[in-house]
Amino acid sequence: MTAAEGAHEHTGESRSHQATHRVRVLVYSDDRTTREAVRMAVGRRPSRDVEVESWLECATADAVMLAAQSGDHDILVLDGEATPYGGLGLCRELKHSIYQCPPVIVLTARPQDAWLASWSYADHAVPQPLDPMAMADAIARVARRREAIGAGSDNSAH
Repeated sequence: MTAAEGAHEHTGESRSHQATHRVRVLVYSDDRTTREAVRMAVGRRPSRDVEVESWLECATADAVMLAAQSGDHDILVLDGEATPYGGLGLCRELKHSIYQCPPVIVLTARPQDAWLASWSYADHAVPQPLDPMAMADAIARVARRREAIGAGSDNSAH
């Protein structure tokens, strides 16, 4: 037992005084390597207080639409450079067609494309090439914000 564990036990405090945000993540890209890069960057624990329970990989926009309508996913990660249907247009369509659409993180081609993420109503944008720290941070921030405001999305790009 560590000193910190002993202190918590002595005072009756729980070791996990901070709630863990558990999320189910959908990742969309027509490129298998992009989907894998997102999963590897985020891992199971993007931060101490956020845990990814499950991943669903989608290679087509139709699969994303069906999965998003099911309500089984807490965060959607969409590749803005996917073809033939890009993640930015798909994000805008999802935000307009699904009541309480889950928060969406879009992958943009470059940092200067943040305005496109705003146009698409994305909740967060991560530029490519993918920085694992930025991707993990985006998932963690969106998970915390989602928990703070409930299941719905606040439709703001960051």
